[in-house]
Amino acid sequence: MEDTKTLPKVPESLLKKRKQRSEAKIKALKATELNKKKQKAKKGVIFRRAEQYVREYRARENDLLRLKRQARKSGNFYVEPEPKLAFVLRIRGINGVHPRPRKVLQLFRLRQINNGVFLKLNKATLSMLKIAEPYITWGVPNLKTVRELVYKRGYGKLDRQRIPLTDNAVVEKQLGDKDILCMEDLIHEIFTVGPSFKAASNFLWPFKLNTPNGGWRRKYNHFNDGGDFGFRDEKINELLRRMI
Repeated sequence: MEDTKTLPKVPESLLKKRKQRSEAKIKALKATELNKKKQKAKKGVIFRRAEQYVREYRARENDLLRLKRQARKSGNFYVEPEPKLAFVLRIRGINGVHPRPRKVLQLFRLRQINNGVFLKLNKATLSMLKIAEPYITWGVPNLKTVRELVYKRGYGKLDRQRIPLTDNAVVEKQLGDKDILCMEDLIHEIFTVGPSFKAASNFLWPFKLNTPNGGWRRKYNHFNDGGDFGFRDEKINELLRRMI
């Protein structure tokens, strides 16, 4: 009789492992494919939102021009609505600071010189700005300034860490529940002072800016007296251009 050579049996545990590996591989491939589809759909949503925001900003500018022309034709002046958004910038250190303005600066998260934050203007914040006025300068930023600050100097707060805003995923992870999915959503929420402004503003780490090109004029005088501190309305934009 010839000896029939039989193949060695594969252990059952090894077969189970092989099966699990193949199932896990298929599952991972399906998840990757699904994730790609989700990302593609999300890109479409983000693009459509960006287009909508551009139309909204243009419509706002056109309405403003139209109302000004109508008022001029009838011999009147058009008074623009009170601004809702301010950018506050700390310009002086802590030496000899009274406890009240020091507390206000702490609440505004302005812990260092040349730190800046976006602020919603209301009765309470205006009172606080008045208290801390000798140590800050503030004004009304335009869309270009808001966009440049967020894109060029923007950092987010994620798990108490300062994270650079290099990816929309960082914004979505922290503010996705507020329907803020990307940088343009964040800029729109800040600029229009939307319903989620507080969450968006707190997500942004206080901006660390450079000393302005050409330096300060005189920090101990009010802006209206040829100095630097206090309210400077839309002229804050020119200052921030020199600091970004």
